[in-house]
Amino acid sequence: MQRPTPGAQRPGGTVPARTTKLAIVGAGSVGSTLAYAALMRGAAHTVSLLDINRTKVEAEVLDLQHGIQFMPMAKVEGSDDVAVCADADVVVFTAGAKQKPGQTRLDLAEATISLVRKILPGLVEVAPNAVYIMVTNPVDVVTYAALKYSGLPPNQLFGSGTVLDSSRLRFLVAQHCGVAVQNVHAYIAGEHGDSEIPLWSSATISGVPLLEWQGLKGRGPLTAEVREDIAHEVVQSAYRIIEGKGATNYAVALAATRIIEAVLDDEHRVLPVSSLLEDFHGISDVCLSVPSLLERRGCGERIEVPLSDHELAGLRASAEAGRAVAKSFGR
Repeated sequence: MQRPTPGAQRPGGTVPARTTKLAIVGAGSVGSTLAYAALMRGAAHTVSLLDINRTKVEAEVLDLQHGIQFMPMAKVEGSDDVAVCADADVVVFTAGAKQKPGQTRLDLAEATISLVRKILPGLVEVAPNAVYIMVTNPVDVVTYAALKYSGLPPNQLFGSGTVLDSSRLRFLVAQHCGVAVQNVHAYIAGEHGDSEIPLWSSATISGVPLLEWQGLKGRGPLTAEVREDIAHEVVQSAYRIIEGKGATNYAVALAATRIIEAVLDDEHRVLPVSSLLEDFHGISDVCLSVPSLLERRGCGERIEVPLSDHELAGLRASAEAGRAVAKSFGR
């Protein structure tokens, strides 16, 4: 959806100039692609990039500025000074250690958490009212640590979680069934990683419960074996992309942009972001992804979708895995 251009005429007067500001921490492959995606979708009036590599961030900004005439009008800026993030409405944290082929997300935790500890306090000082979205992996552990270091309430700081994983799930289900991906409604919950679980029992295809889907002509139903293969591919796909090109960037940037829009536009949209759970089906004191209401203040209510006994057990196992990692870092 393209938003009004500042000063655009409408009956009875003009549209007040928008002041929405998106700050992106990290101008690497994810951060720069996120800036591009947000600009192309007109997500914010100002997009600011922060990176310790001044030459890199200035080059990324210049490249983006040269394409502004082909996008919804916006201001692009960047610096190695945290002041560039001042008064942001949304801050997205993409900086972190790069995931190498064969390396799990959890292997990244120590270096990334150290970086968050160093950078986050300065960000909160210049943008105290922003909604903070953590994208850096391992996102659940990083989000938990960021909440501790920042002192921000759980609605104001959360992680991108399994929004991308759920998109991968929907794509694979749609591909198998021969329907548009927009007709598939299904979530991945739990850790953004190896212990994540698909919520098959609440999933639907064009209004038909997924577990009752009989298949279209020439295409089989979603048997237990097919569902297992799809769930395995969702988990492994990131590793395959990293092995082939070194990083995932396009889909995660689009997923993050969708989260940003849900917040800035106060959409009350339900997305499976990673937030601090308190007595969610008995699960507390851990950041995991569950369907949650996103609004201008950030992450609102968690939606208690129906869970099978197997799914609930998987969610609890994912919580224990997350706690074990957090404990190993003294959280």
